[in-house]
Amino acid sequence: MLGMCRGRRKFLAASLALLFVPALTWLYLSAGNYQEVKPLPLSPMAPESPTVSAGVALEMRVREMEEENRALRRQLNQSLRGPAHRPSHGQHGNQSRTYSTEEGTGDSEGLRSWTQGNNSDCSQHPAVDKCETIHVAIVCAGYNASRDVVTLVKSSEVSWIPNKHYSGIYGLMKLVLTKTLPPALERVIVLDTDITFATDIAELWAVFHKFKGQQVLGLVENQSDWYLGNLWKNHRPWPALGRGFNTGVILLLLDRLRKLKWEQMWRLTAERELMSMLSTSLADQDIFNAVIKQNPFLVYQLPCFWNVQLSDHTRSEKCYKDVSDLKVIHWNSPKKLRVKNKHVEFFRNLYLTFLEYDGNLLRRELFGCPSEVDLNSENLQKKLSELDEDDPCYEFRRERFTVHRTHLYFLHYEYEPSADNTDVTLVAQLSMDRLQMLEAICKHWEGPISLALYLSDAEAQQFLRYAQGSEVLMGRRNVGYHIVYKEGQFYPVNLLRNVAMKHVNTPYMFLSDIDFLPMYGLYEYLRKSVVQLDMANTKKALIVPAFETLRYRLSFPKSKAELLSQLDMGTLFTFRYHVWTKGHAPTNFAKWRTATTPYKVEWEADFEPYVVVRRDCPEYDRRFVGFGWNKVAHIMELDAQEYEFVVLPNAYMIHMPHAPSFDITKFRSNKQYRICLKTLKEEFQQNMSRRYGFAALKYMTAENNS
Repeated sequence: MLGMCRGRRKFLAASLALLFVPALTWLYLSAGNYQEVKPLPLSPMAPESPTVSAGVALEMRVREMEEENRALRRQLNQSLRGPAHRPSHGQHGNQSRTYSTEEGTGDSEGLRSWTQGNNSDCSQHPAVDKCETIHVAIVCAGYNASRDVVTLVKSSEVSWIPNKHYSGIYGLMKLVLTKTLPPALERVIVLDTDITFATDIAELWAVFHKFKGQQVLGLVENQSDWYLGNLWKNHRPWPALGRGFNTGVILLLLDRLRKLKWEQMWRLTAERELMSMLSTSLADQDIFNAVIKQNPFLVYQLPCFWNVQLSDHTRSEKCYKDVSDLKVIHWNSPKKLRVKNKHVEFFRNLYLTFLEYDGNLLRRELFGCPSEVDLNSENLQKKLSELDEDDPCYEFRRERFTVHRTHLYFLHYEYEPSADNTDVTLVAQLSMDRLQMLEAICKHWEGPISLALYLSDAEAQQFLRYAQGSEVLMGRRNVGYHIVYKEGQFYPVNLLRNVAMKHVNTPYMFLSDIDFLPMYGLYEYLRKSVVQLDMANTKKALIVPAFETLRYRLSFPKSKAELLSQLDMGTLFTFRYHVWTKGHAPTNFAKWRTATTPYKVEWEADFEPYVVVRRDCPEYDRRFVGFGWNKVAHIMELDAQEYEFVVLPNAYMIHMPHAPSFDITKFRSNKQYRICLKTLKEEFQQNMSRRYGFAALKYMTAENNS
């Protein structure tokens, strides 16, 4: 959300913590002025910035939509300027009723601003201080809604209320915000997840200054006939004041609500009405309206452009005369983007522009605004300041400290590990160019999977469409997809692995890569192996031997005997046999051919097998990005911590061919890349010597002899 005009530019910066479970989101937004940042193309109407790009995909999309939106705006303006659509003063949308100012349904100033239109220009600044913090709460119902919000806090105070609304119990959670949010918080804007802002949210925050008397709730009138009770025969809605109010956008004065004993007020009302109504139909909205019916003085009525409701058969078109009137669009129909509205195409384009906008462009400090003390942030800034910007490897070193936006459990996840404590999760990471491997891996591995995907905002939406169109992926609920948003010039391979590892909920992990297909039945074989080899009580790393094929079409071997046959015929090879023998040579493939029982192998320089370990194993070292030494360093760490390497005799995985990654191309073509990787290796080995002392000398010696 960003308001832009020539001269002074108002920005909102969100400080976001990341946890995705069905819950409550509370965002802190600070209103402030940037003095050195140019406008960014946040909407189809905004001009493209010559110096700041929101990403190639977004720019192309915006350019495609600009012409279409111009035509839509012309059509919209022409249709709404006719005499039949020109409202008279005092009879526009939710202003059709008149109430006294003291009863909290609006004031003369609000009516004047509404009848004069809602156009904003630079001479009309909201009454919000430059560095004032804006508090926003969003109720989030499930994994789908979590894609629209960023921080969640769980609450369960309303489970006793029967609710027929599709949002379920979470649709009632706004009622308990006075209790859920911190006691020191005085006011908050509460939003549904299906809201799109078309203006600066600071303008809405400024409306709090208009509250008078006992007004504690800011709401827009409901724009459908639901509460009038005339939608069908025997339609019996909950009690409401006139058309009632919609709770998709609420201004809450929390401190006053607490003094009014809000908790007791709504509970008594709900209990009384449920005796005859039996359940709610529109979740919290029914209870809010029943309370307001008895206590109309609580409400400050917002002009309806603050909640333009796009459900079917609403009066939403009476809320705006021009596109510049639009402030908040509310997709409150279960049909969402498919709702019936003659201007829905324009609204949809606006929504899609925000959907794929590069969120990193909004992660900016507010100039001149003091921020809260954050020890993690201070430590990070200290480490960054210690880096030498003239160092040829500066970008490599800096990448280690980059804080990426992360969206955990991007799709629905539902899995409880087996009770026998033998469960194993496959762990991998990928970027957009490896999506095609997902279905194949799911067919080969029936157990839980934890994946970290490195994507831009636009690519995340492409992935969502890809997954929703796949019967294989939609048929699985035990795959955790964690989006790490792109930032920087390197592929943060070990950060991605750590994100995927951190969200494993089984006792054991199979640390794999996305371009490998595990043998059929490997999941059950590994579960038996962890018991056989007493993994729970010993520090072992079970090695799954790795092979590769150069053929895009492979008759995948269904047994070890078939694999050995293909190996002899030259259809398969031991992994990287042609280019990097040392990486897997210690596995001892000659012994594996005839082995019938697990056997131990010793660590050797550059060893990088794929292993099964306990969930508490060390993380990967983040200094290694892109191509080179990212797995080697991890295996060295396991060896230093005295893990025992054991090769499984009847397990295997096969690497499938693909185009070279961008990072391996850089490694091969860029001499400085290779020099920096060598420097990072040496520094890692020195760190190992300091941490493990004399025992780590063998790593230095082995490297010098290799």
